[in-house]
Amino acid sequence: MPDGGVTITTALSTAEAAALDAIDEEDIARQLLELLAIPSVTGSPAESDLQHLLARRLQRLGLDVDLWSMDLPALRADPGFPGTEAPREEAWGLVATTPPSGDGPTMILQGHVDVVPSGDTARWVGDPFVPRVVGDTVHARGACDMKAGLVAELAALAAVRACGVRLRGRVAAHFVVGEEDGGLGAFGTLRRGHTGDACVIAEPTAGALVTANAGALTFRIEVPGKAAHASTRDEGVSAIDGYVAIHAALARLEARRNVDADPLLAHHPVPYSVSVGTLRSGDWASSVPDLLVAEGRLGVRLDEDPALARAELERCVALACAGDPWLRRHPAAVTWPGGQFASGRLPAGHPLRDLLRGAHQDVTGGAETPERGAPYGSDLRLYAGAGVPTLQFGPGDVRVAHSPSEKVSVTETVRVARTLVLAVLRGVGTQ
Repeated sequence: MPDGGVTITTALSTAEAAALDAIDEEDIARQLLELLAIPSVTGSPAESDLQHLLARRLQRLGLDVDLWSMDLPALRADPGFPGTEAPREEAWGLVATTPPSGDGPTMILQGHVDVVPSGDTARWVGDPFVPRVVGDTVHARGACDMKAGLVAELAALAAVRACGVRLRGRVAAHFVVGEEDGGLGAFGTLRRGHTGDACVIAEPTAGALVTANAGALTFRIEVPGKAAHASTRDEGVSAIDGYVAIHAALARLEARRNVDADPLLAHHPVPYSVSVGTLRSGDWASSVPDLLVAEGRLGVRLDEDPALARAELERCVALACAGDPWLRRHPAAVTWPGGQFASGRLPAGHPLRDLLRGAHQDVTGGAETPERGAPYGSDLRLYAGAGVPTLQFGPGDVRVAHSPSEKVSVTETVRVARTLVLAVLRGVGTQ
């Protein structure tokens, strides 16, 4: 059996050994390079192109494929809509399921096809969408977040199908769009009625099991000023000056919200960050700016109602305005556009945790599989909110995601594919 950088030490069933033998490591490397060359930025036409390519690939595996164009107006009108930030004209859902052969449970392998923009291309070595291979490592936008995870899931499905094992239950691939800006794809998939008994999302976890996610809410603060000619600035009120006190108040809010964080997030210095990502103010250098717009992200505590988190930030801004003579009479306005990620977690004691941990330890010869929480929002909370126990386990390290240093190990991708094979066979059962 090719080892792909792993050692199998536990006695395997005949079906498990056959499925692991069916994993094609060279094809994993090829597929990773192919998917990374598609610039599937959130909301772009390439995002849809990738969904159609994956649908054809899943059809060739003999799966029952549901590829559909999502009704965006209807989803946006839904009271539970998670919000979006990137403009888009279309969104495609994709679910592929193994044919029914028994009465066992359904396990979902989930992943998102969209990636964030490349940013300043001068900071990359080469084109972000031309994969660069250095030894065992592949560098490109989307390498760890999360096309390596998609490839690992595809490889696991292909191996299970190729070995000819009869499943007692079913395996469903949920490949979704729009995860990076709110979770539109997962939301639409669940609203279409696709569900299961457990879900593994192959987000990058660096060998850990991520069983909880903090949330993240996009906020906008509009700070008013009073325009005047810069030569007589005392006749105006700078919106920039007004914002300074609000910015300091947000820093104090962050400190308060991070006292006694959940133990699953204790390894993060700031698990619930309050971060301002963009500032826009002024339209002429010699004018006093009469408006500043700050947009940022508010971390949501595990198990916290997002409405309470919003209210706390709104009170923070209101108190800062109350301490300023101008803003007391012309207060800043807080709104909540864009992605709205609640928190989510795997229920305590759920067997999915031990299923993945055991599979990974069998593949690696007993390597430790720590359990952690993640300080960012993901599709986990949507599946958990729909009553599907969910965790994250996938190749790569999130610390290089969204950066010009994004990369992933092919060996790690193979190892995750092997772990998913064992988890699927043990989770849905064989006949």
